Amino acid sequence: MKRILTTLLVAGTILTSKSFAQNTFTFGTPTSPDGQTIMVDANGFIINGKHTIPVMGEMHYARVPQSDWRREIRKMKAGGITILSTYVFWIHHEAEQGVWNWDGNRNLRRFIEICREEQMPVVLRVGPFCHGEVYQGGFPDWLVEKAQADARNYKLRSTAPGFLKATENLYNNIFAQVKGLLWKDGGPIIGMQIENECRGPWNYYSALKDMALKAGFDLPFYTRTGWPKLNGKEVFGEMLPLYGDYADGFWDRKLTDMPGEYPAAFIMKDTRLSGVIATETFGTNQDTKMEASDLSYPYLTCELGGGMMPAYHRRINMSGKEIKPLAICKLGSGSNLPGYYMYHGGTNPYCEAHTMAETQASSVTNYNDMPHMSYDFQSPLGEMGQLNETAYHESRLLHQMLQDWGEELCTMHVDTLSEHYARRGSFEFYNDYVRILNESGTSYVTPHNLSIGDVTVESAMAEPFCKTERTTYFVEIEGKTPVLNINGKRYIAKLNKTFKADGQEFCVLSRKKAYTAFKIDGKLMFAKHGGVLYKDGKDIVEEYWTEKNIKSKASLNKDKAQLRNVKMGSQKVAAMPVEDDFAHAAEMPLDIKATDANNQFLKITYKGDVARVYADGRLVEDNFWNGKPMLVRMSDIIGKHAVLKILPLGKDYPIYLQKEQRQMLNESEDGHLLSVDSISILTRHTVKIK
Repeated sequence: MKRILTTLLVAGTILTSKSFAQNTFTFGTPTSPDGQTIMVDANGFIINGKHTIPVMGEMHYARVPQSDWRREIRKMKAGGITILSTYVFWIHHEAEQGVWNWDGNRNLRRFIEICREEQMPVVLRVGPFCHGEVYQGGFPDWLVEKAQADARNYKLRSTAPGFLKATENLYNNIFAQVKGLLWKDGGPIIGMQIENECRGPWNYYSALKDMALKAGFDLPFYTRTGWPKLNGKEVFGEMLPLYGDYADGFWDRKLTDMPGEYPAAFIMKDTRLSGVIATETFGTNQDTKMEASDLSYPYLTCELGGGMMPAYHRRINMSGKEIKPLAICKLGSGSNLPGYYMYHGGTNPYCEAHTMAETQASSVTNYNDMPHMSYDFQSPLGEMGQLNETAYHESRLLHQMLQDWGEELCTMHVDTLSEHYARRGSFEFYNDYVRILNESGTSYVTPHNLSIGDVTVESAMAEPFCKTERTTYFVEIEGKTPVLNINGKRYIAKLNKTFKADGQEFCVLSRKKAYTAFKIDGKLMFAKHGGVLYKDGKDIVEEYWTEKNIKSKASLNKDKAQLRNVKMGSQKVAAMPVEDDFAHAAEMPLDIKATDANNQFLKITYKGDVARVYADGRLVEDNFWNGKPMLVRMSDIIGKHAVLKILPLGKDYPIYLQKEQRQMLNESEDGHLLSVDSISILTRHTVKIK
């Protein structure tokens, strides 16, 4: 158990009796077999009597190959993730009533066992409704059919007896998979989320929690999404409300840049509720005023936009710059848990009957048309585990700061708050970056009278990064001179060079150098190939990727390609193409050799509307074009008849494209886009380092 806590626990201050005078919440058993404790008070998490600021990142086990779980969890840890959250999608496990599937990528128990072995604490999000851009929000067809035929007994997301009975069976089956792996058993499961994005009523939440407890889920804490605002009152202290915010949303109905309240995600504010989450469901005028009881809970998040999916009607292209400003604005506003959705992308399970992704054509959660297979989410770690460098490293540097200084920050309240600036005790938070609207803006954290050993850093134009036994490291703020004021003296640091100030050693890393710097076992180590460093047992390894362009013998055959008449779907946004439309797609055979199919990926840079790859007639990957290439696992196509199909993108299609992609379309000679610009092979390498 102590090994699991090495991930979650960062240095903290011992709580005094005065600290406990705040709200201290009592949930399930907080103590592990060896006496380790997890508690929650009005500030946040308390581990073994010490406050800490964890970092939570979402990865869905059923969307990632089982063979990749261990490696990807290690890369999440290397990125500073200290709690892994994951949905248990009902439809993935009981597609046919009474027939449960916990095999392969759906093997929840094995996933949790690996989390235990890798010392990664877990929060389960058990539904029954999950959403997660899954078909029918995770509700199986048989349950939806029962609800449609007998609403009185099976009304979804209600206290209807048939629905509650089916949900109770779901909870019992989930518990059977994780029995013996809870915190109190010495396992990694420390919490669970009940339901998702639900207004209530409270007796529905209570019924679900009672069933979870009856099933055996005795855990240190229970959560719910703090949005939307509940209809009616809750029973205070039963579940922690967790919040979120997004830099942009595929779900928005407008076809313009940053509509509605998205720019507000990039300012400091005294409200925890966001006006941009689930606007297709709850409207664009959501009430974001906080009740006094809400403010008595700790300020925790579970869904900060680690990236964003493109929907068919809204082709968002994330730069990777968005994640750090989002987190800084929340931390500056008083949050003590950055929680990202998604932190790791994935691929939907294949289903012959229908897509396993959200679609307007389904009868439940028919809000958006999403790719059938791809759930890359442009997250810090993408669908194939590829590194989205800016998002991964910029957030990682911030997370390392939280690990080394979270003890001080957690109990510091917000002293000053304005739209672009906040101060919490010894830390100042600044952001004027706004996605698309102010891409040249900056976002950073700096010290304010911060004690380090026997010295005080009164101020610094550099970001705190980490502490080792000998040296305190900072990271340069691009465009700023790295000046540190220490014990009344002014120091101009030379990048990547250590210097001493009153007996303490300091170093300001260049941003480029910091991208390669990882703190492992108390020491700072540097990735030789610019990849990710993580521990593999006693070894330290570096994972890095290389790219090699290839010349395909085949070319894109456009003879059958036709523009289609794009119709509006049930939600009055553009409907994605169906299978029959691909009879009129351009085609290209993918007869490509691999030397290491399990570690190689095809990168297809193209222009068009929608691209799909079929292997022996089965869909294995798809992509809604947003200007970025699509990736395909070589293991999915090697030894099979693989074909790439691309539909042309017309100028008059009623979809949102960002300005760079819209300009390409507007300047196209034929009034449409349809091309394969390059094909390359990405190879994942893993090497031990000394």
